[in-house]
Amino acid sequence: MPLYEHVFISRQDLSNTQAEGLVEHFGTVLSDNGGKVIESEYWGVKTMSYKINKNRKGHYAFLRTDAPAPAVQEMERLMRLHDDVMRVLTIKVDEHAEGPSVQMQKRDERERRPRN
Repeated sequence: MPLYEHVFISRQDLSNTQAEGLVEHFGTVLSDNGGKVIESEYWGVKTMSYKINKNRKGHYAFLRTDAPAPAVQEMERLMRLHDDVMRVLTIKVDEHAEGPSVQMQKRDERERRPRN
């Protein structure tokens, strides 16, 4: 099955547990449609460079998935309909990177990584 990476931003007025619950909810949607979540990360509340729906901040979450295209389309459709989700980005990748994402790495670990 194809590999995907998803990042979505939810409203700033949600609690941390509610934002993490959204990750679990959308992971369940994927698994119900024949896919699976390989890894998920909650990046926390971050300040955005511009306002989205009158919000300056948002809860960021990251998912690495292995799912067929119809499952991803259904998950994206439900994300776009959900009132708490402000933005969604999905990227198809050839392979998933090992370890934590760049957002979760410490600054000194990021500087040691080779650049292509």
